[in-house]
Amino acid sequence: MSIVEMKVPTIGESVTEVTLSQWLKENGAYVKLDEPICEFESDKATLEFPAEAAGKLIYVAEEGDDLEIGALVAKIDTSVQEGAQEEAAPEPPAADEKKEEKAASTPQESKETYATGHPSPAAAKILKENEIDPSKVTGTGRDGRITKEDAQKAAENKKSEPAPKKESKPAEDKTAPSFEEKNFSRETSRKKMSRMRRTIAKRLVSAKNETAMLTTFNEVDLTEVMALRKKYQDKFVEKYGIKLGFMSLFAKACAKVLMEMPDVNAQLDTETNELIYHDYADISIAISTPTGLVVPPVHNVESLSFAEIEYKIKELAEKARDGNLSLEEMSGGTFTITNGGVFGSLLSTPILNEPQSAILGMHGIKSRPMAIDGKMEIRPMMYLALSYDHRVIDGSSSVTFLVKVKELLEDPVAMLLNV
Repeated sequence: MSIVEMKVPTIGESVTEVTLSQWLKENGAYVKLDEPICEFESDKATLEFPAEAAGKLIYVAEEGDDLEIGALVAKIDTSVQEGAQEEAAPEPPAADEKKEEKAASTPQESKETYATGHPSPAAAKILKENEIDPSKVTGTGRDGRITKEDAQKAAENKKSEPAPKKESKPAEDKTAPSFEEKNFSRETSRKKMSRMRRTIAKRLVSAKNETAMLTTFNEVDLTEVMALRKKYQDKFVEKYGIKLGFMSLFAKACAKVLMEMPDVNAQLDTETNELIYHDYADISIAISTPTGLVVPPVHNVESLSFAEIEYKIKELAEKARDGNLSLEEMSGGTFTITNGGVFGSLLSTPILNEPQSAILGMHGIKSRPMAIDGKMEIRPMMYLALSYDHRVIDGSSSVTFLVKVKELLEDPVAMLLNV
């Protein structure tokens, strides 16, 4: 027997541990060289783990296990050839011919293991959402495991069942209210935090405790920005095949001011007590995904056109929501923009994305009465919030930065003309 040990590979300099989020091949299944056998969830992304040899897969770790780099995940028996598992199935005793005939004419029953009647993670989620008891579902997977298809079928069957008829009750005396004893739910459940959620929590607590974070606020009149988009949107889409959004305008305005105010674009190296300045603006864009918030950066925003910024943001957003962002695409960034307005936020204090020194919070656009040249007008207004590390950025610099961004957005032609 020749065994190849599958161990957690080195993923990146900062990654020391991963979580085995999902097996992609069944225990005992034949796998081919380079065929993905499982998925790892690191601090920043989900990665597939390919087989290093062809043969029979033998589980060592289980789904949900936290594994250090170099830890044993599985073994592959390379002496087993494809299709050999069926040939090696145990035969009934030769002395009992009747049993042998019966075994030959009927399918072999799967043996009971820890997997019998146990749903896979995807199946468990479906059963929980539809309030279905796993013990009432027949598993068709290996060794009787409940698969995602089994759970979906059970959910469909439940929806197709006729609703129980309610028995009519005699009219009650309305002179005195009657209160029936109700069975309110008092159940609780526990679910292990995903590695990404744990990493986000750790970094947020670190940013709160390890930085001198303050927030300054302002408001911006988006009348001219909205007029610009309305006037040129069709031509922009016709030429570039993508819409001109608010994010590219905000990113470009921030990048322009960051080039004028290097302190806001700097980072503090706490080990050497040195400030690191950047002659470029790599702006991280906060993107909401099913597993948490990620902030991949768009590089050199100061040098990109609006169309190039829109293309890059769209590409990163699609990869993030599909879980396909690489570690390189997640790394870096000198400044962050987050838009809580898409979820309905009117005002908030964004938290720093370490080791960056500042983050801009966008919010919902609301029509409000404003005094313009002594007259009352209804204008589309947005509150802006700039959180910053006071160790690196002075209060006056933070206020000046936000005012400059506001002025560019209220006069986008000046931004386009670079004046």
